[in-house]
Amino acid sequence: MATIFDNWPGTGQFAGHETFPLRLLWLKKAHDFTVDGVPISAFKDEKAIIRFGVGKNMAASMRYWATAAGIIDVDDKLLKPTEFGSLLLSNEGYDPFLENISSLWLIHWNLASTPDLTTTTYFAFNSLLGNEFRAQDIVEALTDTAAQHEWRAAPKTLVNDANVFLRNYSARDASGSEDAGEPLLAELNLIRHTQPGGWYQFSVGPKPTLDDDVLVLALDEFWGRSNKNSSVMTAEQMSYSPGAPGRVFKLDEDSLVRRLTEIEALTDGAYIWVDTAGLRQIQKQNQLDRKRVLERIYSAPNSQMNAA
Repeated sequence: MATIFDNWPGTGQFAGHETFPLRLLWLKKAHDFTVDGVPISAFKDEKAIIRFGVGKNMAASMRYWATAAGIIDVDDKLLKPTEFGSLLLSNEGYDPFLENISSLWLIHWNLASTPDLTTTTYFAFNSLLGNEFRAQDIVEALTDTAAQHEWRAAPKTLVNDANVFLRNYSARDASGSEDAGEPLLAELNLIRHTQPGGWYQFSVGPKPTLDDDVLVLALDEFWGRSNKNSSVMTAEQMSYSPGAPGRVFKLDEDSLVRRLTEIEALTDGAYIWVDTAGLRQIQKQNQLDRKRVLERIYSAPNSQMNAA
């Protein structure tokens, strides 16, 4: 049976977070720690643990999430901030304390649009059947997928990863947990805890807090991954293909198409919308100025702000 991983050369990444979900201040701390470049093992050092004021496992989790979110990466055998990480989280950056909800959408895109470091998150947003599900549904589906692709994935590892995924995106229940505050990405309202028995539901719809320019950046990146040799992409591809903006942001097709009809103005003509003879598609005309689009997100006077 075909899966969304058939053409992916990876082997599934279901660990690294040490069972800790992503916390608000971790990305900024990881950025600042690596700003001048640090050895790859630096997050395991006693000095780092003292600096962060956390245990060894939590420091390792901090590095994992900062890498998965696109904030830091290996450069010339050192861990350093990525270009995106510096633009966003440096002291002079666009949003060093993640107060703008567009930052959370961009981080979510980095986590859910590729399977390389966050395979469960990618699978859940791009392949999970139906809008209602339980943690065990994710585990069972991933168990079958891992067996089919001959990945090594212990049952307990898959259970832990599914639970961390849900804790990343759904608001805490009244009983609380060891994690102070709401999960960073719960602000996006992508997943709701719907009923007793561990049932959850994706929130599919227009996404009023999703800036059009965030969607443009996602579309441009998705195009480069999956469609770089073509100048045309259909609305259906952008809505339903694995890793596409429609799936990752849980936009219904009508909401996505309404936004795409404005793409020529949003991209200064780099992309244009074409609707002829019932065929709805985007044509790529030029390279998108991604830095300009990112700057526009944070210069907008009416930027949506989160509650942090």
